[in-house]
Amino acid sequence: MTILRDPVHGDIELSRDELRLVDTVEFQRLRGVKQLGSASLVFPGAVHTRFEHSIGTLHQTELLIAACNRHALRDSSCRSVTEDERRVLRAAALLHDVTHIPYGHNIEDQTGLLPRHDRPERFTAVLGDTEVGRELGRQGLRDAVLAVLTGEGREVPAFWRQVVSDTIDADLLDYLRRDAHYTGLELRYDRRVVDYFRIDRASERMFVDCEKNGMLREDIVSELLRVLDCRYHFSERVYYHHAKVAAGALLSRMVELALRSGRLGADELQRMTDESLVWRLLELDLGDENATARLHRFVQRYQRRALPKRVLVLPYYQNQSVQDELLARWFEPGKPDARFAWEATMEAEAQKRFGRPIDVILYCPKRRMQLKEAKTLVRFPGAGEHTLPLDVFTAQIPRLRDLAESYPRMWKLYVFTSEADQDVRRALQQICLDALPKGCRNALVL
Repeated sequence: MTILRDPVHGDIELSRDELRLVDTVEFQRLRGVKQLGSASLVFPGAVHTRFEHSIGTLHQTELLIAACNRHALRDSSCRSVTEDERRVLRAAALLHDVTHIPYGHNIEDQTGLLPRHDRPERFTAVLGDTEVGRELGRQGLRDAVLAVLTGEGREVPAFWRQVVSDTIDADLLDYLRRDAHYTGLELRYDRRVVDYFRIDRASERMFVDCEKNGMLREDIVSELLRVLDCRYHFSERVYYHHAKVAAGALLSRMVELALRSGRLGADELQRMTDESLVWRLLELDLGDENATARLHRFVQRYQRRALPKRVLVLPYYQNQSVQDELLARWFEPGKPDARFAWEATMEAEAQKRFGRPIDVILYCPKRRMQLKEAKTLVRFPGAGEHTLPLDVFTAQIPRLRDLAESYPRMWKLYVFTSEADQDVRRALQQICLDALPKGCRNALVL
């Protein structure tokens, strides 16, 4: 047994087999992949990585297992987690982020040129004929861990996947507390929330029991909502902070240029860290002088935090009627040609108007903003032995309804530019707005 001292959770125990997984090249790469990507340009302390988050997720998994096993001792309708299952779940929690590429959310969500990190084919490749895959095979865990992480292959109890793939799960419970610690934001949930989880013996599903003596436990419901509240406020204040979005616009465009040129491949990205990706892009020749110069200009701006300036901001509350048109025209996954053409037209117009090159980036950090469906199972009074998803009770829980309605209002579409002169940006604002569909309304005052 090895004990690691974690700044968020304190001492975390790893078995010898778990340490062998940690010591593989694929897992060690996660030391170089920041949990919050470019957020450290806004919150300087946010340099924590997916390496420590993965170990923290294992720790939260252990807490969930322990809570479920305690309830099983007192309630015959609940089931415990066996020692063999515990090995599988801890290994799956440890490896749940091993497929992440540098700045993955920016690259995957924006460009659509790569499948998401949690797609089955990505896990199958990384946990296949690799050092970590072979170690999993030696431990006899590979097929079971893949079943947990992909939902494919052998049939497994429902709670196996719920531990790391639910609305409120070990992954979320670690990263919310870890992100709060490293950003310095006072956003917390009560650690005791894990104590409310248990596993139904008949269905083998994990759930939260919100009933006691025939009455609703409002305190338990409140703790579940506090977790979801934290996630919303982090989205609002960190994940979609305007400066982080600007950095994401640079990063996604840099990688998009490289991927489209064929000079950078998905397999190479899977082996990279944040730093090695930036340096690779800086030395890359795209085979076209103008495209290469554009790429290197973007990389150099990112390296010195010369982030692009906002020209237009189109928020959901003013542009709901044109949102679908904007997404269909310029942000269809894997179809960036129309967006590139629009940017080139705006740059040509700016060159003609102002007599110098000006970069323009049309950017939407996420196609749709929505509350992740609250599918964590709960047992409410009057339901008997039945468990239902939390969001079934939206009508009875006003705070849950408010959260569901608040997420779409965070959606924004941006136009960024390299131009520092505010008067030029003000003129460019009108040029760009005139080139967007009728009905688009800009909220940014320059």
